[in-house]
Amino acid sequence: MSVLVGLIVMLGMLVVVPVGLRLAGAPELDRIRRLWPLFAVPGAVALWLPRGGPATVLSACYALGTLLLALHAPPRLLRNHRTPGTPTVTPAETALLTALVTPSVAATALVAERSGHPLFGFGLGILALTVPHFHFAGFAAALVSGLVCRIDDSPAGRFAALSVPLGTLLVLIGYFIGDWAELAGAVVLTSGMWTVALLTWRSIRDRNRDGITRLLLAVSSAVLAVTMVLALSWALGEATGLPHPTLTWMAATHGLGNALGFALCSLLAWQRLQNRTDHEGRTA
Repeated sequence: MSVLVGLIVMLGMLVVVPVGLRLAGAPELDRIRRLWPLFAVPGAVALWLPRGGPATVLSACYALGTLLLALHAPPRLLRNHRTPGTPTVTPAETALLTALVTPSVAATALVAERSGHPLFGFGLGILALTVPHFHFAGFAAALVSGLVCRIDDSPAGRFAALSVPLGTLLVLIGYFIGDWAELAGAVVLTSGMWTVALLTWRSIRDRNRDGITRLLLAVSSAVLAVTMVLALSWALGEATGLPHPTLTWMAATHGLGNALGFALCSLLAWQRLQNRTDHEGRTA
């Protein structure tokens, strides 16, 4: 695993997931969020060890944490089914359920990669890149699309909250059945992320928000506009044979941009918005 990919994954493990869980607004996730460092720190250490037994054991610790997180999804789904007078699963809830599950996909790839064994026919290089993909295009993208939908329950907001999980699922399926399915997933995911970027950009006009928050939201929107073009170009090239960026170039541009410019900036902005809301609630 390259140094750049390792640093991006560490950001996902140690910062993006716990901050995202805090923003989810789900009290039942408080315990796993508090315990998260017990799983994430060993997983982060595993990134820098040689492939083998110790790295595998430490990455398995992280996989256990992601499994415990994923196990929160079925009870939430059942509660939605049992709540009378409400939709079975709202778009925002669909996005949150996706966010709960996707880190376990990343952790499964991590365990296989750190053990040095291909998984489902995928080589170690692809597995290494799958880990950040499902932390950021999976967890962070789904979570942010759900947060956007919560405050903008318009057709566009609902489209974003549904298309991001659907695109993520199609990309995962494309891993197994071929490049054209992965391209379809990239198109759907890009459509959803561009919608998130557009709705976020529109929200900047709310002058009640402080300058730093508006700047963070602006950066996250602008970065998405660029990084998702790169994702489309790579998927199109893989499917058609047209010239396209290499995986190394994608990690340095698309991957780094989504990690820092989109995920980190978005979550910091949403954290500031939540802190302000909580402060106003206490002083009201």
